[in-house]
Amino acid sequence: MLPTTSVSSRSQGNGVLSPRDAARHTAGAKRYKYLRRLFHFRQMDFEFALWQMLYLFTSPQRVYRNFHYRKQTKDQWARDDPAFLVLLSIWLCVSTVGFGFVLDMGFFETIKLLLWVVFIDCVGVGLLIATLMWFISNKYLVKQQNRDYDVEWGYAFDVHLNAFYPLLVILHFIQLFFINYVIISDSVIGYFVGNTLWLIAIGYYIYVTFLGYSALPFLKNTAILLYPFTLLIMLYLISLACGWNFTKMLCSFYKYRVK
Repeated sequence: MLPTTSVSSRSQGNGVLSPRDAARHTAGAKRYKYLRRLFHFRQMDFEFALWQMLYLFTSPQRVYRNFHYRKQTKDQWARDDPAFLVLLSIWLCVSTVGFGFVLDMGFFETIKLLLWVVFIDCVGVGLLIATLMWFISNKYLVKQQNRDYDVEWGYAFDVHLNAFYPLLVILHFIQLFFINYVIISDSVIGYFVGNTLWLIAIGYYIYVTFLGYSALPFLKNTAILLYPFTLLIMLYLISLACGWNFTKMLCSFYKYRVK
């Protein structure tokens, strides 16, 4: 789960990692430790995870400042506690059930939608985005003078989860209160409200992702991760001009999935 690996940070006098340190810092060992804690709820700090979820909305910079603190105290950037992932999964399940209720789906249709959203929309798309960002950051953003450091895949996935949570709350929770009465209606206000929520949600995703990679001191030119904002705003204006309703499209797609 570490985003950085330093060849010289924990070495012996001859520049070689001790067997104990090498074993403790392998990706497999870190992954095993993280997954093992998934089955020990008493070891999870849910209060701290809730604090992170709150500040991802109000001040996401504070969340990544805490990542720096973890690096200094535990020699690890990414979370070693799966509490955030557990709470995100609960949010995802509850909000998807709410979506099924709003769309007047039956029990089995809602379960099918839940499986689609969890394993395809969240896990599948998340793995794809994390892998893409891991490749781009290591290929093009790592500073030349810091080639001993690299962005590990686990941290890229952690950044995706941070950015995905605000998007989830906006599109799968807040939006639910407006779908049937405002958004789905064939009116200008309907697609204006719906598309504006999409603009805010995806904008949050882009911004929190940018903060995640700019927090790593060995990366350069991370401002390019904000460039998609231009395309997002253009697409938003075009959608308003053409009368596209993204939420209505999403609802139709969800209904088609569970047929």
